[in-house]
Amino acid sequence: MPDRQAWPDLAGRLVTDADGARHHLLPVRVYFEDTDFSGLVYHASYLRWCERGRSDYLRLVGNEHRALIEGGDGAEPSAFVVRRMRLEYLKPARIDEVLEVETRVAEVKGAALSLAQRVLRDGVVLFEAEVLVVLVSVSGKPQRLSQRLRAGLTGR
Repeated sequence: MPDRQAWPDLAGRLVTDADGARHHLLPVRVYFEDTDFSGLVYHASYLRWCERGRSDYLRLVGNEHRALIEGGDGAEPSAFVVRRMRLEYLKPARIDEVLEVETRVAEVKGAALSLAQRVLRDGVVLFEAEVLVVLVSVSGKPQRLSQRLRAGLTGR
């Protein structure tokens, strides 16, 4: 496995706002494969970028997906699954542009996590998503979020 320090921003970075709230930023470049015949970003590309943003945010606050899937420490193997999404396509993006995927925690519940995500270009919001994910065991049962993950997400 490569040294994580060799590419420190591969997973984006955690940023703290002036009010102390923490969120995640992930840079993405628009490639040809992300566009449709018109040269604009294809709608599903935004979903892929948001998935990367959510995954890297959770990774940076101490939630390794592989560890969840493998179980361990007496925990049943589990994974986050998307339960609901609300999407707003506001402005188009084009090939070669550098965008930022911003991920913020909206609410933390027992087994669920509500996230607010945006894709921005130079501070202009192009896309917004409200996403509800639930931690589910391989047997299909909701699993409570660990105290360690809660602390990483909420700072408490």
